Amino acid sequence: MQKKISFVIPCYASEHTISLVVQEIITTMDDLQQYSWELVLVNDCSPDNTFEVIRNLCISNPNIIGINLARNFGQHAALMAGFNQVSGDIIVCMDDDEQTPGNEVGKLLEKIEEGYDVAYARYVSKKHSIFRNIGSRINSKMTEFLLDKPKDLYISSYFAIRRYIVDEMVKYDHSFPYVIGLVLRSTKNIANVDVTHRERQEGSSGYSIQKLLSLWMNGFTAFSVKPLRLASLLGLILAAVGFISTIILVLNKLAHPSEVMLGWSSTMAVMMLIGGVLLIVLGIIGEYIGRIYICINKSPQYIIREKVQGKKSSESLF
Repeated sequence: MQKKISFVIPCYASEHTISLVVQEIITTMDDLQQYSWELVLVNDCSPDNTFEVIRNLCISNPNIIGINLARNFGQHAALMAGFNQVSGDIIVCMDDDEQTPGNEVGKLLEKIEEGYDVAYARYVSKKHSIFRNIGSRINSKMTEFLLDKPKDLYISSYFAIRRYIVDEMVKYDHSFPYVIGLVLRSTKNIANVDVTHRERQEGSSGYSIQKLLSLWMNGFTAFSVKPLRLASLLGLILAAVGFISTIILVLNKLAHPSEVMLGWSSTMAVMMLIGGVLLIVLGIIGEYIGRIYICINKSPQYIIREKVQGKKSSESLF
């Protein structure tokens, strides 16, 4: 029986590139005739005419589905919106900016056919900006520590994944989805595939420092309690240091009762250090509590304004 491949592509400010990405996928899938395919394009409330381009693509090809989100929810929420629309046996996620090579999707599919649950593209030579590369390295180290990602596993936005893993991922209905965390908690049967990485042809990365920090916070507060444990450990260390310092001061005073002990500057420095640590710990705890509160209030992962398939268009709220 012919397997079906579902492509999911989050789109943001890509009115000039998404058509080229789609055409490359169509050309590639024409060569991979052992598979049928569909393509889900999720417009994350782009400020340009991206969704109009998507609408025209849907009209020209019945295998393409267009989803228009009501506001900007972020890449991972857009992926979750796409996952809830797919019908394929294998789902392939990629970017909308031509940097991910759609013509090499066969390599990912071959790795899935070997028995792996997920196949992540690993770029031989990355063409991202220095800022994006630094952010990727930080993210990799943090996921190793907080989410138990294997050290030799490279995570990217271009990957293929089996349907049963996606079915498990969409059960997560809380407000802050983090696809990497959902994958790692579902399976460890993951492989890397070497592919090329292209230069960006237009525009710049949509990830600012603020968005990267927000994304990291989503993952680490939703899928790990290690930040809380680190806060507790830091508190124990400071308490131990404070206790030992007090013992030393008492013993010093007993040994030299006539010595005048001055320490205004050092006292203020210690107070500021401890106060800063306390505020950081309270901030971490507050972040967890705030996200629990938002989840209890059923804040949606995404809201679909419009869905287009062929010449049909419908408006929905989820």
